[in-house]
Amino acid sequence: MKPGMAVPRAAAALALLAGCGQVPVFGQAQTMAQGAHRMEIMLERHEAGAWPNIDPGLVLDQGDQVRFRFRTNFDGYLYVSNQSTSGKYEQLFPREETGQENRIAAGQEYRVPATAAAFRIAGPAGHEVVYWLVSPARLNDIPPRLGLPGAKSPPHTLIPRCDDERLKARGDCVDTSAGPKLVPRDVDMPQGLSDAATRSQRDLMFMRQQDKAVISSPEPLTGPVIYEFRLAHR
Repeated sequence: MKPGMAVPRAAAALALLAGCGQVPVFGQAQTMAQGAHRMEIMLERHEAGAWPNIDPGLVLDQGDQVRFRFRTNFDGYLYVSNQSTSGKYEQLFPREETGQENRIAAGQEYRVPATAAAFRIAGPAGHEVVYWLVSPARLNDIPPRLGLPGAKSPPHTLIPRCDDERLKARGDCVDTSAGPKLVPRDVDMPQGLSDAATRSQRDLMFMRQQDKAVISSPEPLTGPVIYEFRLAHR
């Protein structure tokens, strides 16, 4: 997946389809459930001039344009990076092309990219691993270490597979192993991410509500938390 209009060359398989200017948050502040800290991610795909929500596990095609919407019930800061199917890492947000302001406010809905841009699916078939790092406080030591030019791990060899029942019922190729997940303990990551993963709480709960992915912690977050969102593509 590469971070595009004219598509710049990028290290990861998510290409950014360029736009310009910061995009305001969606709507007005809303009150979300108090108590447990909760994060919501919605994946959107460009279709005939619109951006409908899609199933987090939908197997995408080469050239598909996607973006995310994100919301929490607590204030904090958001950092997003990607490991492509070839194993290369790239910071997706914050950066100049996707938006520099990464502070998030409770109840507000944000878009990633935060500019008038989108990500284009490209590269070998497999699972893009998009890492979401959320922290109650700004992590001044994270950018630009998330990018780590040249950082690379062995490529993912997991090939997307369709859920036969979903395929028969709706005609959609949905890979049930895609979507939001806890970061495995033994995975190799750049230091900026692995340090956060080491400090991160491990008792996160993952749910799907229609086409929305919900990640929640039973206790308020006292430090950074990291999890992954796998994008399956052919």
